Amino acid sequence: MNTPTTQAIAQQPARRTRRLPAAGLLALVALASSIAWLSWPATPTPVRDPAIAGLINETTTIERGRYLSVLGNCQACHTQRGGQPFAGGQGIATPFGTVYGSNLTPSPSGLGTWSTNDFWRALHHGQAPDGRWLNPAFPYTNTTHITRSDSDALFAYLRSLPAAEIPNVPSEVRWPFNTQAALRVWRTLYFRPSDVTQPPTELADTADGGLSSALLRGAYLVNGPAHCSACHVPRNALGGSSDMLGLSGGLIPAQNWYAPSLLDPAEAGVQDWPLADIVALFQNGRSRDHFVTGPMAEVVQHSTQHWREDDLLAMATYLKQLPRHTVLPTPHSDSGNGISVARGAQLYKQQCAACHKEKGDGVKLADGTWAYPPLNGNATVRQSSPANLMQTVLYGGFAPSTQTNPRAFGMPPFVMELNNSELADLLSYIRITWGQGAGPASALDVQQLRESSTR
Repeated sequence: MNTPTTQAIAQQPARRTRRLPAAGLLALVALASSIAWLSWPATPTPVRDPAIAGLINETTTIERGRYLSVLGNCQACHTQRGGQPFAGGQGIATPFGTVYGSNLTPSPSGLGTWSTNDFWRALHHGQAPDGRWLNPAFPYTNTTHITRSDSDALFAYLRSLPAAEIPNVPSEVRWPFNTQAALRVWRTLYFRPSDVTQPPTELADTADGGLSSALLRGAYLVNGPAHCSACHVPRNALGGSSDMLGLSGGLIPAQNWYAPSLLDPAEAGVQDWPLADIVALFQNGRSRDHFVTGPMAEVVQHSTQHWREDDLLAMATYLKQLPRHTVLPTPHSDSGNGISVARGAQLYKQQCAACHKEKGDGVKLADGTWAYPPLNGNATVRQSSPANLMQTVLYGGFAPSTQTNPRAFGMPPFVMELNNSELADLLSYIRITWGQGAGPASALDVQQLRESSTR
């Protein structure tokens, strides 16, 4: 005879059996919905008519577009070394593989079949004419902030270039990052099209202490055409950030250069600089006690030295008012092995002291500018990451050639002079002695940099 207790026990498996199919069905529906969402082909986003209809062939429009291409340094990614300007083929290294700059000339393999709406869709929505999502190596998280009239002017200029019948080079991004599904996920996490409407230059000063036209123009240049955050934003393992316009510094993916923080005056923040000095740095590549090297030297050489004075001042105005945020130093266990630091001191005396002097004081020219910069208190030396100092010693440090500084002093490379351990000892000595708390470098750091730079 079954008691109430044994009857309840006997019924329990039956109740669990009835629940499982419902839960499993919900899971299958959720999975099927996710797969459908990821695999559903994207369609071209509807866009409005051109902002400069009827003016696309005007000389003033084309010249405005040419200047915009300089503001954005478009040739850097869309011109292969020694190749026809804007014909594409330049490799862009990313942690997920190599992406090649596309042909922007008006040929069938370039923009020949594109319309102004297609071009705007690419800049504003990160989408090809057929609706495919574009790889974010093309910085549409920044170009989405470019106004429609500027987009149309830039397209007018590109359409005026000589056509180059050069096919685009397929990207070499590994699976699954080369799939539209992966790009859809990335966009969902890190991209929102801007709601930009009118050019900031059309906004007048406010009488109640609000933002000035120069400040608004500077914000537009930094966040949009100049796409500064493409390098100066910290990125996670997926190549994204919670703030894709952030300027707090980060390692440039696959290049092993550190783009210093523009929020920290101890790194590259210019909050305490006079506006004239900020303008001079971007115009000449050097300003009083500072000069640029590495990727930023290329930006100055090919882009910012050719900007109008008012745009340089607008950018300087915006950068000067950025909020201050101190970059936390990278924790390190000790101040370096005493023996290795002693070896580094000897190497410094042999290889570096002739130019940078025994106490790291550097050498000035007659006009007061630095021929060989000081290492004592140098911003690059004291950065939390040793990447830029390591790059400079290995492969040389060169300021850009500009109209006011056509023959800039440079530092020779030591990549063939020092092995990994020697370079680590040298950098540790420099950073510990003059880096104001910067940690030592390791032979492993040097080895990884060498290996990644020769791939």
